[in-house]
Amino acid sequence: MRALLTAREMKKCDENTIEHFGMPSCVLMERAALGFVEELEKRNLCCGSVGIVCGTGNNGGDGLAAARLLFLKGCDVRYYLCGDSAKCTKDCGMQYDINHKYRVPEAERFEDLLECDVLVDAIFGIGLSRNIEGEYAHMIEQMNTAKAFRAAVDMPSGISADSGNVMGVACQCDLTVTFGFGKVGQYLMPGAKYCGDVVVAEMGITEESFLEETPECWAMEAEDLSALGPVDACRHKGSAGKVLVVAGGPQMAGAAHFASRSAYLMGSGMVKVYTPACNRPVLQTLLPEAVLTDYEDRSQGDLLSLIQWADVILIGPGIGVRPQTKKIVSFVLENAAVPVVCDADCLNIFAQNLQMLRNPHTELILTPHMGEMARLTGESVLYLKDHMREAAAEFSREYQVTCVLKDARTVTCVPFQKTYVQTFGNPGMATAGSGDVLSGIIAGCIAQRVPVSEAAALGVMIHGMAGDAAADRRGMRSLLASDIMDSIPMVLERRTCDE
Repeated sequence: MRALLTAREMKKCDENTIEHFGMPSCVLMERAALGFVEELEKRNLCCGSVGIVCGTGNNGGDGLAAARLLFLKGCDVRYYLCGDSAKCTKDCGMQYDINHKYRVPEAERFEDLLECDVLVDAIFGIGLSRNIEGEYAHMIEQMNTAKAFRAAVDMPSGISADSGNVMGVACQCDLTVTFGFGKVGQYLMPGAKYCGDVVVAEMGITEESFLEETPECWAMEAEDLSALGPVDACRHKGSAGKVLVVAGGPQMAGAAHFASRSAYLMGSGMVKVYTPACNRPVLQTLLPEAVLTDYEDRSQGDLLSLIQWADVILIGPGIGVRPQTKKIVSFVLENAAVPVVCDADCLNIFAQNLQMLRNPHTELILTPHMGEMARLTGESVLYLKDHMREAAAEFSREYQVTCVLKDARTVTCVPFQKTYVQTFGNPGMATAGSGDVLSGIIAGCIAQRVPVSEAAALGVMIHGMAGDAAADRRGMRSLLASDIMDSIPMVLERRTCDE
């Protein structure tokens, strides 16, 4: 697990490293520039001409230092300083003076850099607090139309480090070399699209610089698969995790299948499916391992016994919003003493009566996509996309639930604990049934005794990794939910190989 910092948190880390630990700011700038240059060298980007566009802040200072380092290596490099050199920050001004003494080539006009093979954006970095306008906006637009490979120092200019939103206009980069820690906005959309490949370079700022302040946002990594633990040599089907899946309505057997099979593939020992009778032939064919109970003619006592049997309950995929399903959802929430994963139509039922979320005596995990979240909160999808982290965190705190807000990049908020930002996955996963697979994975994580505070984020990561593995085999355009589901064992095998 690794921290993802906001602009304020990163600035505080800078200050703590300088003031508390006594590290000179000029040393940090030099190390940042070294990290950036090393990444260019790894990618053989120093062989042609390099143009570095520098602002007058510390991001520009990083760029100026990088220009000097490249020049001293014999590279064909030029830089351009945007703005008045007299307005440079202390460290940026020092780098500007050093470059003059070394006679590092300085372009007279910004346009002189546009024909370079590599264009480096070192204009604003993470400290931008308002929309880019005027001359700076025009320069960035010109950079975006250049044929050059574009690399950003720390953050593409115009991208919010906190939200990933475009602030007026933003530099479209192929590579972003950031320093110390990844930034939240580099992994949320549309910021992730503008960053290109993100590389975190070491510059001397470590977790020790957090001091007493723990970052809000984190990203799960492949090493976190260890939370699943080894397979117990003495386990039996009853001890390997029991999952109750309430899913599938008329013509929606697929939702029940994806959710149930995904739970099984996560290692669950038994999965029981509570579904309409019409789904029995399909599910018995597709998933003979599942134990089926149809609910048309069943009493609430039958459902209660299933609730009491389960270690975790998944409810919602494909059930529809009908009087009968509303009663089932209400009954489950009133009687469940184990974690409940709430997905799809269960969320639409909640949207009609949010008071239902305040009644349960157990932990709830909600997995809304943007449309479902809009119905739950009353906010527009546009607003939610622009305030994804904040909206998920507020909803999580308000209703004391774990909120998995799904979009091109998924955010998971545990009430009054960590916020997780997904860094795996690909656009091909935007396909029918993908959410059902995710809910089954999360339920499977809980069945494997992963704490709820970690299970949702871990499930999101496994889902993303499975999607990436499937895309490697099938390509993103042809990806199906079944491909993602069938890739779960490949992800879990990676855990086994790493042990």
